[in-house]
Amino acid sequence: MQNILEYAFCTFTIKYKQMLKILIVDDEPKARKAITSILEKHFNNINITTAPSIKSAIEIINNNKPNLLLLDIQLEDGNGFDLLNKVEPINFKVIFITAYDQYAIRAIKFSALDYILKPVNPDELIRAVESADEIINKDNIGIKLNILLSNREREVKKIVLKTADSFHVANVQDIIRCEADGNYTKVFFNNGKKLLVSKTLKEFDELFSEFGFFRVHNAHLINITYIERCEKTKGGNVYMKDDSIVPIAFLRKQSLLELLKKF
Repeated sequence: MQNILEYAFCTFTIKYKQMLKILIVDDEPKARKAITSILEKHFNNINITTAPSIKSAIEIINNNKPNLLLLDIQLEDGNGFDLLNKVEPINFKVIFITAYDQYAIRAIKFSALDYILKPVNPDELIRAVESADEIINKDNIGIKLNILLSNREREVKKIVLKTADSFHVANVQDIIRCEADGNYTKVFFNNGKKLLVSKTLKEFDELFSEFGFFRVHNAHLINITYIERCEKTKGGNVYMKDDSIVPIAFLRKQSLLELLKKF
């Protein structure tokens, strides 16, 4: 059974492969430009940002959350190892690109995927990034598969929500409501957090139907455990515990009232 689940899950996930977000950290402008040019000519599904220093790299890591660093060792304000020591946790893979070969052993201690010497050989760089891309996507599949399998045994249900730049692991019961936004859905949490997820509201309706969610409107799906009060007037609104007000479609009002009586 688990093998069948793994096959189906991996087939689905590969179909929707995550964009590879690359941060090039190098204090030489020509090197940053050359590496960027090589990668953009070969890869389609990538997003590249660059940084000349540890300080600027940390800012990009915090804001952009890359999943792969192409990291020079000698930088204007320290070295690549200083950068890795300042980032916690390290939620990305690392390929070192440097003119110095004496740091190879130290790079291994940081679990670097590869160690490329300058001047960069384009074929070597492409092979290294292709390998990194494959590993990163397998890691993402593993995360989602583990959650899928563990949901069969846990009372607390978890879900992986895919946004434009990340995968977010969330508890289903922490979701207050979902709101349609074209082919996307805004997901609202009980801690005030909000995500724009690349999944339609119809998909969430089907996914959450067994977890106490009710679609009160074409554009709104709510977790009934977070209902504060419900108006009985024609049309009317549902008032949620996060102070949001959600409209109720007239044809769905009676079904919601019947559901609340049983809850």
